[in-house]
Amino acid sequence: MGEVKSRQNTEELSRQFSYIEKAKGYVEEVSRQLNRKPTCCVTTFGCQMNARDSEKLVGILEAVGYEMIESENADFVIFNTCTVRDNANQRVYGRLGELNGHKRHNPHMKIALCGCMMQEPTVIEKIQKSYPFVNLIFGTHNIFKFAELLCTMFENDRMTVDIWQDTETIVEDLPKRRKYPFKSGINIMFGCNNFCSYCIVPYVRGRERSRHPEEIIREIKNLVADGVVEIMLLGQNVNSYGKNLEEPISFAKLLKEIEQIEGLQRIRFMTSHPKDLSDELIEVMQQSKKICRHLHLPLQSGSTKILEKMNRRYTKEQYLALVNKIRTRIPDMAITTDIIVGFPGETPEDLEETIDVVRQVKYDNAFTFIYSKRTGTPAASMEQVPQEQVKDGFDRLLKAVQECAREQVAKYRGSVMEALIEEVNENNPSLVTGRLSNNTIVHLPGTADMIGQICQVSLDECCGFYYMGHAVEK
Repeated sequence: MGEVKSRQNTEELSRQFSYIEKAKGYVEEVSRQLNRKPTCCVTTFGCQMNARDSEKLVGILEAVGYEMIESENADFVIFNTCTVRDNANQRVYGRLGELNGHKRHNPHMKIALCGCMMQEPTVIEKIQKSYPFVNLIFGTHNIFKFAELLCTMFENDRMTVDIWQDTETIVEDLPKRRKYPFKSGINIMFGCNNFCSYCIVPYVRGRERSRHPEEIIREIKNLVADGVVEIMLLGQNVNSYGKNLEEPISFAKLLKEIEQIEGLQRIRFMTSHPKDLSDELIEVMQQSKKICRHLHLPLQSGSTKILEKMNRRYTKEQYLALVNKIRTRIPDMAITTDIIVGFPGETPEDLEETIDVVRQVKYDNAFTFIYSKRTGTPAASMEQVPQEQVKDGFDRLLKAVQECAREQVAKYRGSVMEALIEEVNENNPSLVTGRLSNNTIVHLPGTADMIGQICQVSLDECCGFYYMGHAVEK
């Protein structure tokens, strides 16, 4: 069965390359009409999975002849949407209204919508009714068909809608345009099986499906040959990677294989669900010379009662025991997290449990969110927490998080650590900005030719959540 799927995916890849060639002809015709190269803008909403999807879109757009620009006053505008929160949808509707104004002045303009938001039937209905000027709509499961959908869009005057509810097909070897030449995200799996009660992702991204390890290894080797030194392995829950393969393989074993790739210097991954983080994975992280010393381990709440309502499938005590195990085995591991305040049923006492976890774990950073009722999830029908209580709780949590994060970051002062130089500092061109293995940012004197290099950096001055430093000789 695995060989059959692999052959089908190869055939689909060949088919999509033929559509890329066909789409070139349509774009060339637009170019002749405009007497210039047509422009395109891709706007990404949401997570790193969406950012990686946008790299795939841009790769194909450039292959068929578009010039990529930042302005949404372009000949072709694509919104790659997020739907984690209801207000994310409202942002897209507002931006569509602005695009309609641009389209009136540019009759050649095309507008496409894709991503998680498009997987909701009510959204499609609203767009068809209120935004009929949109040319193309597709979702998360058929992004590999983008070149084919472009051809359909050019061949039809009416709105093209192509939404799949789920798929087993994975086609990853189409053109991509990386944001950075020296680092890249890699999809190792798609979908989610966890069904946290506040989250819409399993409904819009589908069930978990893993890529075959040999495909992942091949892609990484090709990236390394193209100058990539750091990769980020992406999945909604990377710890459950490989469980649905015909020949199951653990995430830890995949990491050990990736570790062997010559020329690859850094490995990152996200996101890790605490319920699936194994002793085997901790051991692999401990022994690895390439896995970065940064683990994002979402807590969401420190109250066992609330965790149960969230369907997180671990308790406060289990989470703390896991962190203790990690910190005992890997003392220099930086741990970051996600926390939701104001989940239905949360009391001030529940919030104190969360603050207690923050102080015990001493997170290097935490992304704190006020609970946002998400239509279509079980939590949306639960009794909501008064907003005054939520705001007070959020302020207290944020204070605790910031105190711990400052303390954690400051402990590196005076040490020398490796930093991957990522860019010239946007505020001061005499500085470059690098990222430590533990994900802390450092700014240091430097020039653009340092970008993409891993340098030894002295961490001289801690400025809250980042450092000022200088490069030192190895």
